Amino acid sequence: MLGSTHGTLTTHSRPARVVACGEQPPHTVHGMSEPHRDGGGQGACPVDRDVSGRPLHAPVPDLDRFFRPESVAVIGASDREGRPNTGITRQLIAWAERVGARLHPVNPGRTEVFGRPCHAGVADLPEPVDLAVLLVGDPLPVIEQLAEAKVKFAVAFASGFAETGERGAAAQDRLAEAVTRSGLRLLGPNTNLNAFEKFRTDLDGPAIALITQSGHQGRPVFSLQELGIRLSHWAPTGNEADLETADFLSYFATRPEVGAIAAYVEGLKDGRSFLLAADRAARNKVPVVAVKVGRTETGARTAASHTGKLTGADEVVDAAMRQFGVIRVDGLDELQDTAALLARARKPTAEGVAVYSISGGTGAHFADLATAAGLRLPPLGAAKQAELHQWIPDYLHVANPVDNGGHPVGDWRGHKILDAILADPSIGILICPITGPFPPMSDKLAQDLVDAAEQTDKLVCVVWGSPVGTEDAYRSTLLGSTRVATFRTFANCITAVRAYLDHHRFVDGYRSPFDDAPRVLSPSARKAHALMRPGQQLSEHAAKQLLRAYGIRVPREQLVTSAAAAVRAASLVGYPVVMKASGPQLAHKTELGLVKVHLTSASQVRDAYRELTDIARYEDIPLDGVLVCQMIERGVEMVVGVTRDSLFGPTVTVGLGGVLVEVLQDVAVGVPPFGEDQARAMLDELRGRALLDGVRGAPPADIDALVEVVLRVQRMALELGDELAELDINPLVVLPRGQGAVALDALAVCP
Repeated sequence: MLGSTHGTLTTHSRPARVVACGEQPPHTVHGMSEPHRDGGGQGACPVDRDVSGRPLHAPVPDLDRFFRPESVAVIGASDREGRPNTGITRQLIAWAERVGARLHPVNPGRTEVFGRPCHAGVADLPEPVDLAVLLVGDPLPVIEQLAEAKVKFAVAFASGFAETGERGAAAQDRLAEAVTRSGLRLLGPNTNLNAFEKFRTDLDGPAIALITQSGHQGRPVFSLQELGIRLSHWAPTGNEADLETADFLSYFATRPEVGAIAAYVEGLKDGRSFLLAADRAARNKVPVVAVKVGRTETGARTAASHTGKLTGADEVVDAAMRQFGVIRVDGLDELQDTAALLARARKPTAEGVAVYSISGGTGAHFADLATAAGLRLPPLGAAKQAELHQWIPDYLHVANPVDNGGHPVGDWRGHKILDAILADPSIGILICPITGPFPPMSDKLAQDLVDAAEQTDKLVCVVWGSPVGTEDAYRSTLLGSTRVATFRTFANCITAVRAYLDHHRFVDGYRSPFDDAPRVLSPSARKAHALMRPGQQLSEHAAKQLLRAYGIRVPREQLVTSAAAAVRAASLVGYPVVMKASGPQLAHKTELGLVKVHLTSASQVRDAYRELTDIARYEDIPLDGVLVCQMIERGVEMVVGVTRDSLFGPTVTVGLGGVLVEVLQDVAVGVPPFGEDQARAMLDELRGRALLDGVRGAPPADIDALVEVVLRVQRMALELGDELAELDINPLVVLPRGQGAVALDALAVCP
């Protein structure tokens, strides 16, 4: 396919802008913008934890001796035919010879195994051992022996742990605790032999490193070696009692030979560890492509039964991956094709895609699919089209896609056409769909594409659509090239090319959000702590005080406990007013008739007060009073909130608010830490994003103020940590540009 290492990229960040929106505390509390107090910069993490006590970086585990040990012990080794351990022992012996390791069988019932001296126990090993492979049903008793022998790594194949239910999970917990005490690192249990496969050593170029939680699911990627794609490592993580996906992700991201990481993930052991590992890969500009199961309830249930993992809410996992540049694909075919392209393709010189075909129908079909997927097909200029018409008949369309009506065979014109397209500065990628073999035309076209790819620094992709796949033009010419990326389907080509452009765009501007995560509690946090009530839902009045503490604007309002006080408050707030019952058990006031709007006189205020308190008494709802509020009539209603995810901790949600939040459920999720750019990207994910830009004569909304609220809510979530189970600001009315945003209602729940 392609041969090249990643180009050198630069990083930059746009400074965050603080937007004044209502009452502000005397300090800056803008999302993640608090400056370092430790002098650390990009890649430096002198402070280990953020304000919530969570780590900001993780050490990269030294797994060199796991993948390339000098000495290996096989506990439970056997050479008795018909026993499962015999086949495993034979494979481990062959692997040890390939990596240059000394292998020592251990079995108290044998004196030798396959002609090698066999030792009665771990204590009898003749030398310190880097890696112990446990071919025993219960690895727990062996762990302590391995610790005494100073073994660095162990692999446990045994099953019957968390994947089997509560009893197995308890057994796995005991195993994990023993491993922690021992100081060694364990792969498994419920893993397999994939780490000890035979990798081809005759392939060049950047390699793919593979992580799987189900060994069979990695076979398609492993088989890429037969197509000339190099594989360097395979980590089958199993139940992850100790070593987990994040450990291998961090390690592979630092390996110079790794061009891309491919992962099949059924569940994440720890969300924070995954984010830190993905951050390391992004810093190092190493692409990560992942299949993550659990998009559906059935998929999540199946994954849990297989590996004993918690899949997490899928929309949160999706957001976390997107924030840190992990490319999520659905199929194993997409995984292999996308990882192969990202591992070996050079950095794009331009984002424009040119489609070149021998059929107008094929070109139009591919162009439709590519454009719908977000790829840009810029029209070629008049001069370029005139140049192409020197070799392509005038009646054929060459603006892009380029239809040649039949690639020239037997002369120089084919080279001229391809070179001319690739010379256009707006074109960074040339894609040629060949729907089926049509010798000699398809043979000559394949060779011309390979020759053109050798002469350019731009990406050349071919879709070989024949279902046979035995043609010489495919097997020898295209797959024999290290510069052409060859696909078998339109969809996989488009998915991979889009991921290729997205990845380089992402890493080119990447700045780790962990670098700017707040380390020190703000004065806002100290005010907020005093408002929290463990085990209770705060009243609207108390919840708004919480927002005020973080500089989030709320309407002018007063809490009153009598009709007379309500009238006085209305005159101070200014008519028209809104009146709402306020109490710690009130979540949906409108449905109970506990909200009165557009009150314009003292008599209406008195009547409203009596009606609200009467309803509350009838419904047996305790109140802390009635709110008399300024009425805000213009603006876009949004919702901003905080929930706690079982894997990632606090998450921030933004979306269309008011009744639309329940009707359309148009929301985007952010996983802290994130900065201003990510907050804006969350808004761009919304289907109703156009409402903020102004529709049907409405003025554009104050998007800067909305972003500021999202960042302040994130800061609140990080600083309050476990004290805040849920926050719901709905509606947050975003006023016209330059006028800010106002939280009209709020709900906060303390665990």
